[in-house]
Amino acid sequence: MADGKRIANRKEKKETWFTRLTRTQKWLLLAAIVLAVALLALLAYNSLFVKPKLPDGGGDPLGGEEIDYGEGARPRAEGTRRSEDFYTLLILGRDTGGGGNTDTILLASYDVTNQKATVMSIPRDTMVNVSWDVKKINSVYNVNGGGEKGIRAVYREIAQLVGFEPDFQVVVEWEAVGEIVDAIGGVYFDVPYRMDYHDPLQDLVIEQEKGYRLLTGEDAMQVIRWRKNDSYSPYGKLAVGDSGRMEIQQSFLKAVIEQMMQPKNVLNIGKIAKVFQENVETDLSFQNILWFGKQAFSGGLAAENVAFLTMPWKGVSAYSRTYSRQLGRNFYLDYVVPVSSELLKIVNEQLSPFEEKAKLSDLDIMYVNADGSLGSTSGYVEDRTAAAPPKKLNEDAPDVTGALDDTGELVDPTTGEPIETAVPDAEPPQDGAETAEPPDAQEETGQPEPSAEPTEPTEPSEPTEPSEPTEPSEPSGGDEAPSEPEFAIIPPLSAA
Repeated sequence: MADGKRIANRKEKKETWFTRLTRTQKWLLLAAIVLAVALLALLAYNSLFVKPKLPDGGGDPLGGEEIDYGEGARPRAEGTRRSEDFYTLLILGRDTGGGGNTDTILLASYDVTNQKATVMSIPRDTMVNVSWDVKKINSVYNVNGGGEKGIRAVYREIAQLVGFEPDFQVVVEWEAVGEIVDAIGGVYFDVPYRMDYHDPLQDLVIEQEKGYRLLTGEDAMQVIRWRKNDSYSPYGKLAVGDSGRMEIQQSFLKAVIEQMMQPKNVLNIGKIAKVFQENVETDLSFQNILWFGKQAFSGGLAAENVAFLTMPWKGVSAYSRTYSRQLGRNFYLDYVVPVSSELLKIVNEQLSPFEEKAKLSDLDIMYVNADGSLGSTSGYVEDRTAAAPPKKLNEDAPDVTGALDDTGELVDPTTGEPIETAVPDAEPPQDGAETAEPPDAQEETGQPEPSAEPTEPTEPSEPTEPSEPTEPSEPSGGDEAPSEPEFAIIPPLSAA
């Protein structure tokens, strides 16, 4: 009898609410559980991909205060988009080892609707419309104190240069490039040259063999920083300059994009996210970045539909008040300026997100007149002194033209040799710092009195489109003294 009771009790314990369900009810319950799990998985999946919300306009990079364009050109911030999902992005590569300046500047557009993208490199020596003497675009970040203020200033100059406000900004530390390459297991790339460059002052070593192979993160960093070999290199004194370096960077970036789009790199999303969080400042969330990646992957963005190009440019030289005083001779600094008609075409056909076409006067493109004065297609020059013909230190002295190398040293652009200072006691300009104005600065620099009107510049050497408005016959700026020092800041330049 005792055994029979134990058996009965055991049967009673086994009976639960689930055992009392019919077979049909059990199948329905199982289906509901599966659907719930699938729904949760779908919600979790979709939460990884968040479509970016377009800004309302007004220039608000990195969540900072609204951009103040002053009397300068006001870029377009609103209008009918060329397609439903057309986005623009300003990408700045910051080299902390080279002073933190932004030598790599990319402006990108991505037409998600039609799966087309354009990435344009802007040379670091591009002349921009700023109030200080040395007007290279890569000086803007540090001159404005770096950080969010520096980013806001670079954003302003690029927006005025192309005539529209980019939707989003991404600031990438150089180290991130190598870390991303390592995160995806390396990148196959055809290194175009034998690279051999050493700079012990910056602890920089570049040694790369020519040819197609898998690059590590360290290899990648060397390849994209290289622009010349040592003068004593056994491989010859090879140099490609900044334009050649931009081409290499574009080719490498294309290889990275192609290999990141491979399905296997979905497994590396955690590593990529970590690199992103540690090395990127942006007004996009990581989920926004993933959304772009998902659209490119699922939408079938092909490599042939991604155009990499360099801003069309030509070389010019402009009188430098600061360096002329420091060197004790008439000194002209090398720049590049956009070819206005070609840049306008790229903006209207590939970069601008707006249907309405920009005019040349909408773009703030600098040029050098025949008399040495500077002008802008916008009709306004921030540096009022530079808008007038330069008053040289010595009209009889020969003119000297030079460039800044990667360490900020003045060099002869032809030979690459340093330009010796004619004034032995003169201290070289300090990176990112203002130089003191000597008592006779007006006499040396030709700076007019605040009430003096600058003389009328000649027409720019580059003809404008016939349908576009002609250049202003008189530089703007009024009678007020410029708010920034008119000669002051020498930007630090990064390593090779």
